[in-house]
Amino acid sequence: MRTISSTAALICVFAAAVSGAAFAEDEKQPAAAVGGSWNTEVAATGGAIVLDEKQAALVKQVDGYFNALGDLKGSFIQTGADKKKMKGKFFVQRPGKFRFEYALPSRQLIVSNGESLAIQDADIETEDRVELDKTPFRLLLKSEVNLARDAQIMELQDSDDVLVVALQDKSPDSPGKIKLFMSKKPALELKEWTTLDAQNLETKVEISELAKGEKAEADMFVIKPMGLMQHP
Repeated sequence: MRTISSTAALICVFAAAVSGAAFAEDEKQPAAAVGGSWNTEVAATGGAIVLDEKQAALVKQVDGYFNALGDLKGSFIQTGADKKKMKGKFFVQRPGKFRFEYALPSRQLIVSNGESLAIQDADIETEDRVELDKTPFRLLLKSEVNLARDAQIMELQDSDDVLVVALQDKSPDSPGKIKLFMSKKPALELKEWTTLDAQNLETKVEISELAKGEKAEADMFVIKPMGLMQHP
């Protein structure tokens, strides 16, 4: 059976995805320029930064974005540590529920019912499960997002167009780190995130074609037995 840490790094919905596969090139460049590589000096040391007043206000803006997010769906492109790309559709229903449907030829499905996260792979007939509260995604999908209270801010970079925030859960039961890339114009919007798991494997997720407020069927967030998996 695969380890949950490396597989869970494939996502997150986020944030969400936390990603704009269909970004124009000029939209991609600011995120790359501001964010750089995950393995910055700050992240490598494992130490949280001390926020000044302006930085604390920026973190509150991120809180506000996720607290107002509600239902969300869109497309994603995932790039793994091996540089392999996968794509598909995702659906989010806060608090805690999300679904990632991978496009063929992949037959993977990732579903969170708000309590457990299941990763099902019909190609090799495996299923891995973990409590959602033991993943870094709980920070962004809980009913009240308060990053200053619940997370260590490992990195925060602000430019005219892009806000980059790297987070690590304060809870020792939730390993891994997330770095969010959010566009600022015309309004704050999640575009991309990267995750770093316990094995230091990095996964990038870019999201696009976002639609907010369209409620998904409740059945989409039910973890079903492998034999009942429905591939899009």
